[in-house]
Amino acid sequence: MCQRLLSFIVFSIFASQVPLPQLLGQKDKPSHHTKGGFKNNYLPKERMSKSLGTVFKWRFTRDSQKAIKFDTVSPDLIFLKDNRTEETLTWIGHSTFLWQYQGVNVLTDPHLTSRASPVSFAGPKRMVPPAISIDDFPPIDVVVISHNHYDHLDKKTILGLVKKQKATPPLFLVPLGMKSWFKDIGVKRKVVELDWWQSHQVGEWKYHAVPVQHWSRRGLGDTNEVLWAGWVMEAPGKRLFFAGDTGYSKDFQDIGQRFGSMDLSLIPIGAYAPRWFMKDMHCNPEEAVQIHLDVNSRLSVGMHWATFFNLTDEPLEEPQKRLREAVRKRNIKEGSFLTLKHGETMKF
Repeated sequence: MCQRLLSFIVFSIFASQVPLPQLLGQKDKPSHHTKGGFKNNYLPKERMSKSLGTVFKWRFTRDSQKAIKFDTVSPDLIFLKDNRTEETLTWIGHSTFLWQYQGVNVLTDPHLTSRASPVSFAGPKRMVPPAISIDDFPPIDVVVISHNHYDHLDKKTILGLVKKQKATPPLFLVPLGMKSWFKDIGVKRKVVELDWWQSHQVGEWKYHAVPVQHWSRRGLGDTNEVLWAGWVMEAPGKRLFFAGDTGYSKDFQDIGQRFGSMDLSLIPIGAYAPRWFMKDMHCNPEEAVQIHLDVNSRLSVGMHWATFFNLTDEPLEEPQKRLREAVRKRNIKEGSFLTLKHGETMKF
């Protein structure tokens, strides 16, 4: 009972929500800015909050997931370290990918530790080790962060990346309001924060922060004080969309209309059950397929599944099965929305 109570307290830090402040209503403020932080574009205010009682109801009445063993692949670390010419995409686990294109190495939402939690003894536990360790990474040029939840923003991983590349640290691209967190942990240079629809250019590459439907929380009193975002990365001849963590919303139609199409999209397919609790903030596989269509993606890869135990309630293998069925029902070209094994590298 004590362990269960500890897990509830830990989860409540980053899974419960409190009512949002009132909008400022000032003409110079974007509509998603509030007096105390931020809100979603298309989610009614009353659905942006869940009481601790609701969280308590879920956490203490849920059925534990059944652990299963997923197939993994050992990546070719020598190739990935030396590669500066081939385009590759490697799934490291959860929402962490290594994308290599035109000699640039991009890392998404890096999380390489054993728990998605502010403490080491409680919270969702990793059941599949990260496919690549920090020591085995090639030099990382850019890291994009979608939001500050503990399964997407990991202090130990961030500090490890900076320590390894002390002379040439990666550029961290983060949503508005997150730069201060990096400064607090000692990362004081090469951190750029962006609001939705803002862009940052590095050479011929342009990185755009785009709206998705989610929320933020790192501690007990900072709900939605920091923005959340997806990322569109444009390089010569290529456009990649990283959706981060999100529920389904009209934001994806807006993204599709603004950018036209995506060559490659990384879209969450897991952490969606129970629907009465998760629906607004976590898309299911069927909604992930709709996101694929909304952003006009040529190829999409599922993420945010099969990595952490008891993060949510759906059977651990279910997201992949439902994704395949949803793709079939929508008559989408076979192979245009797929999943990778942990450690698997796609070459283009």
